[in-house]
Amino acid sequence: MPEQAKSAAGLALTSFAVAAAAAALENAWRPPPSADAAPAPERRAAAKRLNGAAALLAGAALADSATEHYRGAFHNKIMVLPLGVAAQALGASLHGAAARGHRASSARGLGHALALVTGIAGTGFHLYNLLKRPGGWSWLNLFYAAPLGAPVALSLSGMLGGLAERLRAGRSLFGRLPGRLVARLAALGLVGASGEAALFHFRGAYHNPAMVIPVTVPPVAAALLLAATLSPRWTGAARGALRLLTGIGVAGAAFHAYGISRNMGGWRNWSQNLLNGPPLPAPPAFTALALAGLAALKLIERER
Repeated sequence: MPEQAKSAAGLALTSFAVAAAAAALENAWRPPPSADAAPAPERRAAAKRLNGAAALLAGAALADSATEHYRGAFHNKIMVLPLGVAAQALGASLHGAAARGHRASSARGLGHALALVTGIAGTGFHLYNLLKRPGGWSWLNLFYAAPLGAPVALSLSGMLGGLAERLRAGRSLFGRLPGRLVARLAALGLVGASGEAALFHFRGAYHNPAMVIPVTVPPVAAALLLAATLSPRWTGAARGALRLLTGIGVAGAAFHAYGISRNMGGWRNWSQNLLNGPPLPAPPAFTALALAGLAALKLIERER
């Protein structure tokens, strides 16, 4: 393993452990909040669901950046950074999802904010990588340059985790009802993830009919989720579409694993085929955003 890869793996493991430990120590040292300061039960449950969705997105961002940046031989030293940030976001999110208490955590909140900022900066780096290639903004470069949607998953993880902490703190979200804000964020993420799938499945010429599914179902689910924020009659349909989407994310990972197995050498040649085959971390993003949408629907029902 190259030295850069060893350093990146060490940074990721250390960041994961530090983030989880910092949140645990903060909870142990702070005095328990009064019963009056505790958020409503539905907010606590929604916060845990959002932490779970944030953890899944952070894990996907970690695996994706590790694979793609390793393939790029970490030629820019800053390519190690998203691995450490995604790992600490994963640690913070898993701690939040497993925490028994209902208090907000400043340590977790800081980790989520770092993930948000790093994802935004990463999008800028990827855009620069695309535009500096011969031809600039073109289909060829959109297909083969650094993917614009990859760092966005890290930002979405940070936003969902940050929203979970605000729910625990019992604070309003920018003066608006939290359920509708979370629903709109999840819907926006679903449309973006579907757009990225459309781009890369078009590159693959839709050789498998199942490749149409992540291009069609997520926008429909996003539309139904947005409709549910306006009228309760769409809630049942939105919930059904989101539940279907959680399964589609898992099935998509299985399809990608099958795609890797079809490359020369199959899984016996995993060290090469993981780099060249369809990306395993991509489909779980649909599952994560669907889980966030389901949490939002629960909040919206309580708010009405």
